Amino acid sequence: MASVASQFQDRVAGLRVAVLLPCYNEEVAIARTVEAFRTSLPGATVYVYDNNSRDRTMEVAKAAGAVVRSERMQGKGNVVRRMFADIEADVYVLSDGDLTYDADAAPALIERLLDEQLDMVVGARKSEVELAYRRGHRLGNRMLTGMLARLFGRSFSDILSGYRVFSRRFVKSFPVLSAGFEIETEISIHALELRMPVAEIVTAYAARPEGSTSKLSTYRDGWRILRTIVTLFRIERPILFFGSIAGVLALLAVLLAIPLGVTYWHTGQVPRLPTAVLVTGLSIVATLSFFTGLILDTVVRGRREVRRLAYLAVPIVQG
Repeated sequence: MASVASQFQDRVAGLRVAVLLPCYNEEVAIARTVEAFRTSLPGATVYVYDNNSRDRTMEVAKAAGAVVRSERMQGKGNVVRRMFADIEADVYVLSDGDLTYDADAAPALIERLLDEQLDMVVGARKSEVELAYRRGHRLGNRMLTGMLARLFGRSFSDILSGYRVFSRRFVKSFPVLSAGFEIETEISIHALELRMPVAEIVTAYAARPEGSTSKLSTYRDGWRILRTIVTLFRIERPILFFGSIAGVLALLAVLLAIPLGVTYWHTGQVPRLPTAVLVTGLSIVATLSFFTGLILDTVVRGRREVRRLAYLAVPIVQG
């Protein structure tokens, strides 16, 4: 084990490794989290970004040896955006400050990233403790996983994992737009959208230490997941989204128009004028919806090209 650890340290000796820990009220767990990553990655710099904590998170993290900074805009997405913008490194390890992710797995994640010249390696969670991974969270994870697989032809087994290792190329080309816990979904979409080389490694996932409470809300964050799915569908597949709306409206218009057509055939009159106006309106809206999807598909393609060029502009790190 000692020789393996030594070989890993020799390999990353010339690289800047940054451990990023966004935190909100993690006084109970942050010291042990910082210590765990400092032990598993001795040459790395551990950054703790406090997000308006009301406890002693900042003081405890600083005493544990972390570089401590703060982000006033509330939400994990806002914190990650600030971290990615401020911190200069070659390899980035993103985790939580609640001691749930296995810091000992970090070297394996980094080695996979360097060996295969990947842009992201996800620490897919495997928990032996039922309370560590709530049922509602698992359901949302499966829904998002299936959605991304349909949209991009591939996905991850753990879309919502907060334990990830990134290349510099990924971090510096990622325009973080999320404000809250949707950040993991946005990260996954960015990688899949640009067809980046990525991988997963199963890692242990533990329950929070006693006295530490989760910031996730089953219903509130479940609604966010559902909203993210719908938004993802609309943005990434506009032809399918708006085309489906156009199809439903067109079908409704046809169903309403059939009786009008039959009446007109027999009498030469259109006695139900409001229905005729409704059919005309539905047909117009269906046509507009279809062409909206076509136009937005062109916009989406152009946006992907711009993102891809920004990604390629960042030089790859050789490890």
